[in-house]
Amino acid sequence: MKVLALASEMHPLIKTGGLADVVGALPAALARHGWQVTTLLPGYPSVMKRVAKGRTAKRYPSLFGADGRVFRTSYEGRDLLILDAPALFDREGGPYLDMSGHDWTDNWRRFAALSAVAADLAAGGLRHFRPDVVHAHDWQTALALAYIRHGRAPHVPGVLTIHNLAFQGRFDPATFGALGLPAETWAVDGVEYYGGVGFLKAGIQYADAITTVSPSYADEIRTGEWGMGLDGLLRARGDALQGIVNGIDMEEWNPATDPALSARYTVKGIAARRRNRAAIERSFGLDADDSLLATIISRLTWQKGMDMLAAHIDAIAHMGIRLAVLGSGDAALEGQFLAAASRHRGRIGVKLGYDEKLSHLLQGGADAIVVPSRTEPCGLTQLYGLRYGCVPIVTRTGGLADTIIDANEAALGAGVATGLHMGPLTPDTLLGTLGRAQALHRDRESWAGIQRAGMKADFSWDRSAGRYARLFQRLVDAKAHNQADAPAVEDLVESVAA
Repeated sequence: MKVLALASEMHPLIKTGGLADVVGALPAALARHGWQVTTLLPGYPSVMKRVAKGRTAKRYPSLFGADGRVFRTSYEGRDLLILDAPALFDREGGPYLDMSGHDWTDNWRRFAALSAVAADLAAGGLRHFRPDVVHAHDWQTALALAYIRHGRAPHVPGVLTIHNLAFQGRFDPATFGALGLPAETWAVDGVEYYGGVGFLKAGIQYADAITTVSPSYADEIRTGEWGMGLDGLLRARGDALQGIVNGIDMEEWNPATDPALSARYTVKGIAARRRNRAAIERSFGLDADDSLLATIISRLTWQKGMDMLAAHIDAIAHMGIRLAVLGSGDAALEGQFLAAASRHRGRIGVKLGYDEKLSHLLQGGADAIVVPSRTEPCGLTQLYGLRYGCVPIVTRTGGLADTIIDANEAALGAGVATGLHMGPLTPDTLLGTLGRAQALHRDRESWAGIQRAGMKADFSWDRSAGRYARLFQRLVDAKAHNQADAPAVEDLVESVAA
Protein backbone atom coordinates (compact mmCIF):
# COMPACT_ATOMS: atom_id res chain seq x y z
CA MET A 1 0.00 0.00 0.00
CA LYS A 2 1.34 3.39 -1.01
CA VAL A 3 1.27 6.74 0.77
CA LEU A 4 2.06 10.05 -0.87
CA ALA A 5 3.30 12.26 1.97
CA LEU A 6 3.37 16.02 1.41
CA ALA A 7 5.56 18.28 3.50
CA SER A 8 7.46 21.53 3.41
CA GLU A 9 10.45 20.11 5.30
CA MET A 10 12.07 16.79 6.16
CA HIS A 11 15.03 15.99 8.36
CA PRO A 12 17.88 15.68 7.47
CA LEU A 13 17.38 17.64 4.23
CA ILE A 14 15.63 20.76 5.53
CA LYS A 15 14.56 21.51 9.09
CA THR A 16 13.13 24.42 11.06
CA GLY A 17 11.38 22.41 13.79
CA GLY A 18 9.79 19.16 14.88
CA LEU A 19 7.73 18.81 11.70
CA ALA A 20 10.89 17.86 9.83
CA ASP A 21 11.78 15.18 12.38
CA VAL A 22 8.34 13.58 12.09
CA VAL A 23 8.29 13.63 8.29
CA GLY A 24 11.79 12.16 8.21
CA ALA A 25 11.16 9.35 10.71
CA LEU A 26 7.60 8.19 9.96
CA PRO A 27 8.26 6.51 6.56
CA ALA A 28 10.58 3.84 7.98
CA ALA A 29 8.15 3.12 10.81
CA LEU A 30 5.19 2.82 8.41
CA ALA A 31 7.20 0.47 6.20
CA ARG A 32 7.26 -2.01 9.08
CA HIS A 33 3.44 -1.96 8.95
CA GLY A 34 3.25 -2.61 5.21
CA TRP A 35 2.96 0.98 3.93
CA GLN A 36 5.43 2.41 1.42
CA VAL A 37 5.82 6.20 1.79
CA THR A 38 6.99 8.53 -0.96
CA THR A 39 7.42 12.14 0.16
CA LEU A 40 6.94 15.19 -2.06
CA LEU A 41 9.23 18.07 -1.04
CA PRO A 42 10.00 21.52 -2.46
CA GLY A 43 13.35 21.86 -4.22
CA TYR A 44 14.95 24.33 -1.81
CA PRO A 45 18.67 24.98 -2.37
CA SER A 46 19.64 22.86 0.65
CA VAL A 47 17.58 19.97 -0.72
CA MET A 48 18.88 20.28 -4.28
CA LYS A 49 22.49 20.29 -3.06
CA ARG A 50 22.11 17.00 -1.20
CA VAL A 51 19.93 14.77 -3.36
CA ALA A 52 20.79 13.12 -6.64
CA LYS A 53 18.96 15.07 -9.34
CA GLY A 54 17.22 12.13 -10.97
CA ARG A 55 15.51 11.89 -14.30
CA THR A 56 12.58 14.23 -14.81
CA ALA A 57 9.37 12.31 -14.17
CA LYS A 58 7.01 15.12 -15.22
CA ARG A 59 7.25 18.73 -16.32
CA TYR A 60 4.92 21.58 -15.40
CA PRO A 61 5.77 24.32 -17.89
CA SER A 62 3.53 26.98 -16.33
CA LEU A 63 2.96 26.16 -12.68
CA PHE A 64 1.50 29.32 -11.17
CA GLY A 65 3.66 31.22 -13.62
CA ALA A 66 6.80 29.19 -12.90
CA ASP A 67 8.56 26.44 -14.80
CA GLY A 68 8.73 23.27 -12.74
CA ARG A 69 9.55 19.60 -12.90
CA VAL A 70 9.18 16.64 -10.58
CA PHE A 71 11.99 14.14 -10.33
CA ARG A 72 12.29 10.94 -8.35
CA THR A 73 15.20 10.25 -6.07
CA SER A 74 16.05 8.85 -2.65
CA TYR A 75 18.04 9.97 0.35
CA GLU A 76 19.22 7.75 3.19
CA GLY A 77 16.54 5.18 2.42
CA ARG A 78 13.69 7.68 1.97
CA ASP A 79 11.79 7.67 -1.34
CA LEU A 80 11.37 11.24 -2.57
CA LEU A 81 9.67 13.28 -5.24
CA ILE A 82 11.21 16.75 -5.53
CA LEU A 83 9.37 19.70 -7.04
CA ASP A 84 12.20 21.59 -8.72
CA ALA A 85 10.73 25.03 -9.50
CA PRO A 86 13.58 27.55 -9.16
CA ALA A 87 11.36 30.63 -9.41
CA LEU A 88 9.44 29.41 -6.36
CA PHE A 89 12.03 27.73 -4.18
CA ASP A 90 15.59 28.57 -5.29
CA ARG A 91 16.25 31.64 -3.13
CA GLU A 92 18.33 32.70 -0.15
CA GLY A 93 16.65 32.73 3.21
CA GLY A 94 14.51 30.11 4.92
CA PRO A 95 11.69 27.94 3.66
CA TYR A 96 9.06 30.46 4.77
CA LEU A 97 10.96 33.66 5.65
CA ASP A 98 13.22 35.97 3.67
CA MET A 99 16.64 37.18 4.78
CA SER A 100 15.05 39.92 6.90
CA GLY A 101 12.86 37.44 8.78
CA HIS A 102 9.58 38.31 7.05
CA ASP A 103 7.22 35.89 5.30
CA TRP A 104 7.91 35.48 1.60
CA THR A 105 5.20 37.57 -0.05
CA ASP A 106 4.45 34.77 -2.51
CA ASN A 107 4.13 31.97 0.05
CA TRP A 108 0.55 31.43 -1.11
CA ARG A 109 1.80 30.77 -4.67
CA ARG A 110 4.73 28.59 -3.61
CA PHE A 111 2.70 26.21 -1.49
CA ALA A 112 -0.38 26.26 -3.71
CA ALA A 113 1.94 25.02 -6.46
CA LEU A 114 3.24 22.23 -4.24
CA SER A 115 -0.35 21.30 -3.34
CA ALA A 116 -1.58 21.36 -6.94
CA VAL A 117 1.25 19.08 -8.04
CA ALA A 118 0.39 16.73 -5.18
CA ALA A 119 -3.21 16.53 -6.43
CA ASP A 120 -1.94 15.69 -9.91
CA LEU A 121 0.24 12.91 -8.51
CA ALA A 122 -2.68 11.57 -6.47
CA ALA A 123 -4.65 11.30 -9.71
CA GLY A 124 -1.96 9.19 -11.36
CA GLY A 125 0.10 12.01 -12.88
CA LEU A 126 3.21 9.82 -12.81
CA ARG A 127 3.54 6.47 -14.52
CA HIS A 128 3.82 3.50 -12.17
CA PHE A 129 2.87 5.57 -9.14
CA ARG A 130 -0.66 5.88 -7.84
CA PRO A 131 -1.00 6.39 -4.09
CA ASP A 132 -3.67 4.73 -1.97
CA VAL A 133 -3.60 7.57 0.59
CA VAL A 134 -2.37 11.16 0.62
CA HIS A 135 -0.93 12.43 3.91
CA ALA A 136 -0.56 16.22 4.15
CA HIS A 137 1.38 17.96 6.91
CA ASP A 138 0.44 21.44 8.17
CA TRP A 139 -0.83 24.46 6.25
CA GLN A 140 1.86 24.38 3.57
CA THR A 141 0.34 21.27 1.98
CA ALA A 142 -3.22 21.38 3.34
CA LEU A 143 -4.62 22.96 0.17
CA ALA A 144 -3.79 19.73 -1.67
CA LEU A 145 -6.84 18.15 -0.03
CA ALA A 146 -9.09 20.78 -1.63
CA TYR A 147 -7.47 20.20 -5.01
CA ILE A 148 -7.90 16.44 -4.61
CA ARG A 149 -11.54 16.69 -3.58
CA HIS A 150 -12.38 18.92 -6.56
CA GLY A 151 -9.98 17.27 -9.00
CA ARG A 152 -9.60 13.96 -10.77
CA ALA A 153 -9.01 11.81 -7.68
CA PRO A 154 -11.73 12.51 -5.10
CA HIS A 155 -11.73 8.79 -4.32
CA VAL A 156 -8.17 8.97 -2.91
CA PRO A 157 -8.48 9.49 0.85
CA GLY A 158 -6.64 12.43 2.36
CA VAL A 159 -5.27 12.78 5.89
CA LEU A 160 -4.19 16.09 7.38
CA THR A 161 -1.82 16.19 10.33
CA ILE A 162 -1.78 19.43 12.30
CA HIS A 163 1.58 19.93 13.96
CA ASN A 164 0.84 23.44 15.25
CA LEU A 165 -2.52 25.16 14.81
CA ALA A 166 -0.96 28.58 15.35
CA PHE A 167 0.46 28.49 11.80
CA GLN A 168 -2.50 28.56 9.43
CA GLY A 169 -1.52 29.94 6.02
CA ARG A 170 -3.97 32.85 5.81
CA PHE A 171 -3.87 34.99 2.67
CA ASP A 172 -5.56 37.91 0.97
CA PRO A 173 -8.92 37.14 -0.72
CA ALA A 174 -7.44 38.37 -4.01
CA THR A 175 -5.34 35.20 -4.17
CA PHE A 176 -8.40 32.97 -4.54
CA GLY A 177 -8.87 33.70 -8.23
CA ALA A 178 -5.36 32.46 -9.00
CA LEU A 179 -5.73 29.15 -7.17
CA GLY A 180 -7.73 27.44 -9.91
CA LEU A 181 -10.36 26.07 -7.53
CA PRO A 182 -14.05 25.95 -8.48
CA ALA A 183 -16.00 29.11 -7.63
CA GLU A 184 -18.18 27.23 -5.15
CA THR A 185 -15.17 26.62 -2.89
CA TRP A 186 -15.22 30.32 -2.00
CA ALA A 187 -17.58 29.60 0.87
CA VAL A 188 -17.61 28.99 4.61
CA ASP A 189 -17.58 25.26 3.93
CA GLY A 190 -14.70 25.67 1.47
CA VAL A 191 -11.46 27.64 1.55
CA GLU A 192 -12.88 31.02 2.64
CA TYR A 193 -11.75 31.97 6.14
CA TYR A 194 -12.78 35.23 7.80
CA GLY A 195 -12.91 36.97 4.43
CA GLY A 196 -9.60 35.59 3.18
CA VAL A 197 -8.12 32.31 1.98
CA GLY A 198 -7.21 29.77 4.66
CA PHE A 199 -4.94 26.94 3.58
CA LEU A 200 -5.08 25.04 6.88
CA LYS A 201 -8.79 25.70 7.18
CA ALA A 202 -9.29 24.20 3.71
CA GLY A 203 -7.37 21.09 4.73
CA ILE A 204 -9.49 20.67 7.86
CA GLN A 205 -12.63 21.10 5.75
CA TYR A 206 -11.71 18.59 3.05
CA ALA A 207 -9.65 15.97 4.89
CA ASP A 208 -11.17 12.53 5.32
CA ALA A 209 -9.32 12.27 8.62
CA ILE A 210 -7.50 14.83 10.75
CA THR A 211 -4.77 13.95 13.19
CA THR A 212 -2.77 16.04 15.55
CA VAL A 213 0.28 15.08 17.47
CA SER A 214 -1.11 14.24 20.91
CA PRO A 215 -4.52 13.36 22.38
CA SER A 216 -4.48 16.29 24.80
CA TYR A 217 -3.74 18.76 22.01
CA ALA A 218 -6.62 17.29 19.99
CA ASP A 219 -8.88 18.21 22.92
CA GLU A 220 -7.31 21.64 23.48
CA ILE A 221 -7.71 22.88 19.91
CA ARG A 222 -11.45 22.32 20.14
CA THR A 223 -11.64 25.03 22.81
CA GLY A 224 -11.95 28.76 22.32
CA GLU A 225 -8.72 29.35 24.26
CA TRP A 226 -6.45 27.30 22.02
CA GLY A 227 -8.54 26.79 18.86
CA MET A 228 -7.02 29.86 17.18
CA GLY A 229 -10.31 30.69 15.47
CA LEU A 230 -10.74 27.15 14.11
CA ASP A 231 -12.25 25.56 17.21
CA GLY A 232 -15.80 25.65 15.82
CA LEU A 233 -14.81 23.82 12.64
CA LEU A 234 -12.71 21.35 14.63
CA ARG A 235 -15.63 20.63 16.94
CA ALA A 236 -17.87 20.14 13.90
CA ARG A 237 -15.33 17.68 12.47
CA GLY A 238 -14.72 16.05 15.84
CA ASP A 239 -15.56 12.56 14.57
CA ALA A 240 -12.71 12.84 12.06
CA LEU A 241 -10.15 14.20 14.55
CA GLN A 242 -7.81 12.17 16.73
CA GLY A 243 -4.48 12.66 18.48
CA ILE A 244 -1.55 10.36 17.77
CA VAL A 245 1.57 11.05 19.82
CA ASN A 246 4.75 11.58 17.84
CA GLY A 247 7.58 9.14 18.15
CA ILE A 248 11.31 9.68 17.77
CA ASP A 249 14.00 8.04 15.69
CA MET A 250 15.50 5.67 18.26
CA GLU A 251 18.61 5.09 16.16
CA GLU A 252 19.47 8.72 15.55
CA TRP A 253 18.73 9.55 19.17
CA ASN A 254 20.64 6.77 20.90
CA PRO A 255 23.05 7.67 23.71
CA ALA A 256 24.83 4.35 23.31
CA THR A 257 25.98 5.18 19.77
CA ASP A 258 25.64 8.97 19.39
CA PRO A 259 28.82 10.44 17.84
CA ALA A 260 27.93 13.92 19.15
CA LEU A 261 28.57 12.84 22.75
CA SER A 262 31.89 13.01 24.56
CA ALA A 263 30.88 9.81 26.36
CA ARG A 264 28.32 7.26 25.18
CA TYR A 265 26.27 5.34 27.71
CA THR A 266 23.25 3.12 28.40
CA VAL A 267 20.68 3.08 31.16
CA LYS A 268 23.03 0.88 33.19
CA GLY A 269 25.90 3.33 32.84
CA ILE A 270 24.39 6.78 33.25
CA ALA A 271 27.33 7.85 35.42
CA ALA A 272 29.21 8.34 32.14
CA ARG A 273 27.00 11.38 31.52
CA ARG A 274 29.39 13.35 33.73
CA ARG A 275 31.87 13.63 30.85
CA ASN A 276 29.19 15.13 28.63
CA ARG A 277 28.26 17.51 31.43
CA ALA A 278 31.87 18.64 31.62
CA ALA A 279 31.88 19.26 27.86
CA ILE A 280 28.77 21.45 28.23
CA GLU A 281 30.41 23.42 31.03
CA ARG A 282 33.43 24.11 28.83
CA SER A 283 31.34 24.99 25.76
CA PHE A 284 29.00 27.38 27.61
CA GLY A 285 31.55 28.80 30.05
CA LEU A 286 29.74 27.44 33.11
CA ASP A 287 31.11 26.75 36.57
CA ALA A 288 32.05 23.12 37.14
CA ASP A 289 30.15 22.09 40.26
CA ASP A 290 27.41 19.72 41.40
CA SER A 291 24.47 22.13 41.16
CA LEU A 292 21.52 21.36 38.92
CA LEU A 293 22.45 21.99 35.26
CA ALA A 294 19.31 22.65 33.22
CA THR A 295 19.17 23.20 29.48
CA ILE A 296 16.80 25.08 27.19
CA ILE A 297 16.67 23.94 23.55
CA SER A 298 13.89 25.96 22.02
CA ARG A 299 12.59 28.70 19.80
CA LEU A 300 12.71 31.82 21.94
CA THR A 301 9.05 32.80 21.67
CA TRP A 302 6.02 33.57 23.81
CA GLN A 303 4.35 30.26 22.92
CA LYS A 304 7.37 28.40 24.29
CA GLY A 305 7.15 30.38 27.56
CA MET A 306 10.55 31.93 27.00
CA ASP A 307 9.34 35.40 28.02
CA MET A 308 8.45 34.05 31.47
CA LEU A 309 11.79 32.31 31.76
CA ALA A 310 13.68 35.44 30.71
CA ALA A 311 11.72 37.62 33.13
CA HIS A 312 12.68 35.41 36.09
CA ILE A 313 16.11 34.27 35.02
CA ASP A 314 17.85 36.27 37.76
CA ALA A 315 15.79 34.46 40.39
CA ILE A 316 16.70 31.11 38.80
CA ALA A 317 20.39 31.98 38.90
CA HIS A 318 20.10 33.08 42.53
CA MET A 319 18.55 29.70 43.36
CA GLY A 320 21.89 28.17 42.39
CA ILE A 321 20.65 26.54 39.18
CA ARG A 322 22.88 26.72 36.10
CA LEU A 323 21.35 27.19 32.63
CA ALA A 324 22.68 26.32 29.16
CA VAL A 325 20.44 27.94 26.55
CA LEU A 326 20.43 27.03 22.83
CA GLY A 327 17.89 28.72 20.60
CA SER A 328 16.80 31.71 18.56
CA GLY A 329 13.61 33.62 17.97
CA ASP A 330 12.30 37.00 19.08
CA ALA A 331 15.10 39.55 18.97
CA ALA A 332 14.05 41.10 22.29
CA LEU A 333 14.15 37.71 24.03
CA GLU A 334 17.51 36.89 22.49
CA GLY A 335 18.82 40.14 23.95
CA GLN A 336 17.40 39.37 27.40
CA PHE A 337 19.07 35.97 27.51
CA LEU A 338 22.41 37.37 26.34
CA ALA A 339 22.21 40.12 28.97
CA ALA A 340 21.46 37.52 31.67
CA ALA A 341 24.49 35.49 30.59
CA SER A 342 26.60 38.62 30.94
CA ARG A 343 25.22 39.35 34.42
CA HIS A 344 25.61 35.75 35.65
CA ARG A 345 28.88 34.56 34.18
CA GLY A 346 29.53 30.95 35.04
CA ARG A 347 25.87 30.34 35.88
CA ILE A 348 24.12 31.07 32.59
CA GLY A 349 25.47 30.34 29.11
CA VAL A 350 23.69 31.20 25.87
CA LYS A 351 24.29 30.23 22.25
CA LEU A 352 21.96 31.75 19.68
CA GLY A 353 20.88 29.72 16.66
CA TYR A 354 20.39 26.01 16.28
CA ASP A 355 23.11 23.37 16.28
CA GLU A 356 21.94 19.77 15.85
CA LYS A 357 25.16 18.25 17.20
CA LEU A 358 25.19 20.55 20.23
CA SER A 359 21.55 19.74 20.97
CA HIS A 360 22.53 16.06 21.26
CA LEU A 361 25.35 16.94 23.68
CA LEU A 362 23.01 19.04 25.81
CA GLN A 363 20.55 16.15 26.08
CA GLY A 364 23.40 13.78 26.89
CA GLY A 365 24.96 15.87 29.66
CA ALA A 366 22.49 18.28 31.25
CA ASP A 367 20.60 17.12 34.31
CA ALA A 368 17.26 18.47 33.12
CA ILE A 369 15.59 20.10 30.14
CA VAL A 370 13.04 22.84 30.83
CA VAL A 371 10.04 23.06 28.47
CA PRO A 372 7.70 25.77 29.87
CA SER A 373 5.43 26.04 26.82
CA ARG A 374 2.06 27.71 27.17
CA THR A 375 0.77 25.29 24.55
CA GLU A 376 2.66 22.37 22.99
CA PRO A 377 1.07 20.12 20.36
CA CYS A 378 3.46 17.27 21.13
CA GLY A 379 7.00 18.38 21.68
CA LEU A 380 10.03 16.31 20.81
CA THR A 381 12.73 17.78 23.04
CA GLN A 382 11.16 16.22 26.12
CA LEU A 383 11.15 12.83 24.35
CA TYR A 384 14.82 13.21 23.47
CA GLY A 385 15.38 14.13 27.12
CA LEU A 386 13.74 10.89 28.26
CA ARG A 387 15.88 8.89 25.86
CA TYR A 388 19.08 10.50 27.17
CA GLY A 389 18.32 10.66 30.88
CA CYS A 390 17.91 14.43 30.76
CA VAL A 391 14.90 14.87 33.08
CA PRO A 392 12.08 16.92 31.46
CA ILE A 393 10.53 19.77 33.47
CA VAL A 394 7.37 20.66 31.55
CA THR A 395 4.09 22.51 31.71
CA ARG A 396 1.00 20.32 31.96
CA THR A 397 -0.29 20.92 28.43
CA GLY A 398 -0.72 19.06 25.14
CA GLY A 399 1.85 16.40 24.37
CA LEU A 400 3.97 17.40 27.36
CA ALA A 401 1.21 16.22 29.68
CA ASP A 402 0.69 13.06 27.62
CA THR A 403 4.33 11.95 27.58
CA ILE A 404 5.77 12.88 31.00
CA ILE A 405 4.81 11.25 34.32
CA ASP A 406 5.14 13.73 37.17
CA ALA A 407 7.47 12.89 40.03
CA ASN A 408 4.82 13.03 42.73
CA GLU A 409 5.09 10.81 45.80
CA ALA A 410 3.00 8.00 44.31
CA ALA A 411 4.92 7.92 41.02
CA LEU A 412 8.26 8.11 42.80
CA GLY A 413 7.24 5.28 45.09
CA ALA A 414 6.15 3.14 42.16
CA GLY A 415 9.32 3.94 40.23
CA VAL A 416 7.44 5.29 37.20
CA ALA A 417 8.11 9.05 37.45
CA THR A 418 9.88 10.36 34.35
CA GLY A 419 9.90 14.16 34.90
CA LEU A 420 8.22 17.07 36.59
CA HIS A 421 4.97 18.86 35.73
CA MET A 422 4.17 22.47 36.45
CA GLY A 423 0.64 23.86 36.27
CA PRO A 424 -0.41 26.81 34.12
CA LEU A 425 2.70 28.90 33.48
CA THR A 426 3.11 31.56 36.19
CA PRO A 427 6.14 32.87 38.11
CA ASP A 428 5.13 30.75 41.09
CA THR A 429 4.69 27.52 39.12
CA LEU A 430 7.94 28.05 37.19
CA LEU A 431 10.12 28.85 40.19
CA GLY A 432 8.33 26.37 42.44
CA THR A 433 8.79 23.48 40.04
CA LEU A 434 12.44 24.34 39.47
CA GLY A 435 12.87 24.38 43.24
CA ARG A 436 11.25 20.94 43.44
CA ALA A 437 13.62 19.69 40.75
CA GLN A 438 16.56 21.12 42.66
CA ALA A 439 15.53 19.28 45.82
CA LEU A 440 15.05 16.01 43.93
CA HIS A 441 18.43 16.44 42.26
CA ARG A 442 20.12 16.58 45.67
CA ASP A 443 18.60 13.14 46.37
CA ARG A 444 20.88 11.27 44.00
CA GLU A 445 19.03 7.98 44.30
CA SER A 446 15.63 9.50 43.49
CA TRP A 447 17.05 11.50 40.59
CA ALA A 448 18.77 8.47 39.10
CA GLY A 449 15.49 6.56 39.39
CA ILE A 450 13.69 9.26 37.37
CA GLN A 451 16.45 9.14 34.75
CA ARG A 452 16.29 5.36 34.44
CA ALA A 453 12.49 5.33 34.16
CA GLY A 454 12.65 7.88 31.36
CA MET A 455 15.35 6.01 29.47
CA LYS A 456 13.27 2.81 29.62
CA ALA A 457 10.15 4.51 28.24
CA ASP A 458 9.26 3.51 24.68
CA PHE A 459 8.63 6.47 22.43
CA SER A 460 9.70 4.82 19.22
CA TRP A 461 7.48 5.31 16.19
CA ASP A 462 6.28 1.70 16.11
CA ARG A 463 3.10 2.10 18.16
CA SER A 464 2.14 5.45 16.63
CA ALA A 465 2.91 4.22 13.12
CA GLY A 466 0.60 1.30 13.76
CA ARG A 467 -2.21 3.73 14.54
CA TYR A 468 -1.52 5.62 11.31
CA ALA A 469 -1.47 2.35 9.37
CA ARG A 470 -4.84 1.29 10.78
CA LEU A 471 -6.29 4.73 10.03
CA PHE A 472 -5.05 4.61 6.45
CA GLN A 473 -6.52 1.13 5.94
CA ARG A 474 -9.93 2.17 7.28
CA LEU A 475 -10.00 5.13 4.90
CA VAL A 476 -9.00 3.01 1.92
CA ASP A 477 -11.69 0.46 2.72
CA ALA A 478 -14.33 3.18 3.11
CA LYS A 479 -13.39 4.97 -0.10
CA ALA A 480 -13.34 1.75 -2.10
CA HIS A 481 -17.13 1.58 -1.90
CA ASN A 482 -17.50 5.00 -3.50
CA GLN A 483 -14.98 4.84 -6.35
CA ALA A 484 -17.52 3.95 -8.99
CA ASP A 485 -19.49 7.12 -8.24
CA ALA A 486 -16.49 9.52 -8.25
CA PRO A 487 -17.16 12.51 -10.58
CA ALA A 488 -14.79 13.35 -13.41
CA VAL A 489 -13.54 16.91 -12.89
CA GLU A 490 -10.94 18.85 -14.92
CA ASP A 491 -7.29 18.54 -14.01
CA LEU A 492 -6.65 21.48 -11.68
CA VAL A 493 -2.94 21.63 -12.43
CA GLU A 494 -3.69 22.08 -16.12
CA SER A 495 -6.37 24.68 -15.39
CA VAL A 496 -3.93 26.64 -13.26
CA ALA A 497 -1.29 26.47 -15.98
CA ALA A 498 -3.83 27.75 -18.50
